Amino acid sequence: MYRLKNYGLLIAFSIPTFAPCFFRIMFQAIKSKEKSICVIGMGYVGLPIALEFAKHYKVIGFDINAKRVKMLQNAQDPSKEVEAKEFDNKDIIFTDDIEKIKAASFYIVAVPTPIDEGKNPDLMPLRSASKTVGRVIEKGDYVVYESTVYPGCTEEDCVPEIERESGLTFRKDFMVGYSPERINPGDKVNTLTKIKKIVSGCCEISLKNIADLYGSIIEAGIHEAPTIKVAEAAKIVENTQRDLNISLMNELSLIFNKMGINTYDVIEAAGTKWNFLKFYPGLVGGHCIGVDPYYLTYRATELGIHPRVIAAGRFTNDMMGAHIAKVSIQKLIKNDKSVRQSKILIMGATFKENVADIRNSKIVDIVNELKSFSVNVEVVDAYADADEVYEEYGFHLTDKIGTGYDGVILAVSHEEYKNKTEQWFVDMCSTNSFLLDLKGLYRNEIKNMEYWSL
Repeated sequence: MYRLKNYGLLIAFSIPTFAPCFFRIMFQAIKSKEKSICVIGMGYVGLPIALEFAKHYKVIGFDINAKRVKMLQNAQDPSKEVEAKEFDNKDIIFTDDIEKIKAASFYIVAVPTPIDEGKNPDLMPLRSASKTVGRVIEKGDYVVYESTVYPGCTEEDCVPEIERESGLTFRKDFMVGYSPERINPGDKVNTLTKIKKIVSGCCEISLKNIADLYGSIIEAGIHEAPTIKVAEAAKIVENTQRDLNISLMNELSLIFNKMGINTYDVIEAAGTKWNFLKFYPGLVGGHCIGVDPYYLTYRATELGIHPRVIAAGRFTNDMMGAHIAKVSIQKLIKNDKSVRQSKILIMGATFKENVADIRNSKIVDIVNELKSFSVNVEVVDAYADADEVYEEYGFHLTDKIGTGYDGVILAVSHEEYKNKTEQWFVDMCSTNSFLLDLKGLYRNEIKNMEYWSL
């Protein structure tokens, strides 16, 4: 005999016949706002999901960071992705109080899944979130994970944490699903509701129920994966494929630079064929492409498989920061500059253009490598938070661009760094200076400075 969560009903049931009936009751309670949806993790993934659901349902946005919660309560997104007006007319509360999330019956976990110093999966945030769910979950509740993981992680690593904390049994007392996030920071076109959503469940019943709830907010439609592992694998393959394509372009860049060929010119020419895929060389950082392949290689190694192609792509992309620093040092020496007395400006510190996110930014690799040669390095960024950069990477951002630079590395193509004239760069530099334009923004426009791009 189970008492349904706070519904005041005592019903004898067996799970196969009970589950669809109960979820209809719970879903109606969510629709009528008697019960809540709780999103755990108010970062670049969790916040948009929470706000979208809050257009229709009662939502609790939970985060362990009290400072972040305070900002959200004042309609401020710490990630600077969501505008203040998006908080208007939403039925949502933000909290770091675990007691307040007991009012929910449908939990969505959207916490970071980083890697450690050894490039192995760091599941601490995910395990912690699972324990939090375990402390509040009741019979009949649903838990859906959105964090990127290796295939098997949800059922083998997360679910046991919930069971240990709650004393409940998976599939008998609570249901679990996986729906990988597809948020693209800085993208104002391909937003949450306009991207088809992959969903999965631990059984046919849970799959249908999870698909129904997500389907109520996703305009682009739902793809129902046959198993949780398939959904986990699909997400990690999306980013691994992109990582490998970029690594190929980076390797080609190394080759073509030795030949005196501009890689962007090559891509433009090759791109005239209908089936050529336009990927570009560059630094591969951030929370997805530069991290997710390591989750797959970790799992593969556990299974006795050495993923040579994936590992090679990761190696190539991870060494690009040091390669760019090496090119800078070579140019300083060629231009008869004293390396120890030289000054280089790096424009950009975030992991990609037009975002404030500095997680796993590969700019730090350039900074550290240049500093190892005692080069004086200044870094500016139009979006990054200076305190966060110092706390995370140990160097200060420069308030404004100065003068007398022996070289400029245009590393991130923020809008603020586009459409400058060559004279703008010349004015900030000393004689015999260089411009390393990693994104090729000023290709064919720089005539009087030494110019280089990937």
